[in-house]
Amino acid sequence: MNLNEEVEILKGVPIFAKMEPAKLKLLAFTGERMTFAEGQELFHQGDQGDAMYVILAGVADVLIDSPGGQITVAQLRKNNFVGDMAILGDVPRTATIKAREPLTTLKISKDMFYRLVTEFPQMAIEMMRELAHRLEDTNKKLRAATANRAA
Repeated sequence: MNLNEEVEILKGVPIFAKMEPAKLKLLAFTGERMTFAEGQELFHQGDQGDAMYVILAGVADVLIDSPGGQITVAQLRKNNFVGDMAILGDVPRTATIKAREPLTTLKISKDMFYRLVTEFPQMAIEMMRELAHRLEDTNKKLRAATANRAA
């Protein structure tokens, strides 16, 4: 995958969609391209967060620990991003991310992420929107699980 292809993918990521192409090219150039084999972890629940990842190709599972073992709660695909909560909140990783199939990502360091948010306030707004959507989705799942338990 070349730089221009990565820029095109980044345009499809909601938090980067309104950034100008030159800045996206800089982001693609400064980010670290990483590949993961099927079954390989990007990071593990409880790890300290040092970066976020943009999925460029492939599929990954979002797993959370439970008393009965790991539970898959979501899947990530091209244009999704993950790891932002740990660097935004300066908290340990809230889930394990594991490649379901060969996966290519763009790893964005915590420092670069903060620089982007500072330089592009619109990115911060889009990040808040995404976090609000995730929270609403989690609340829906919690309501459904509670309703199933009560039935």
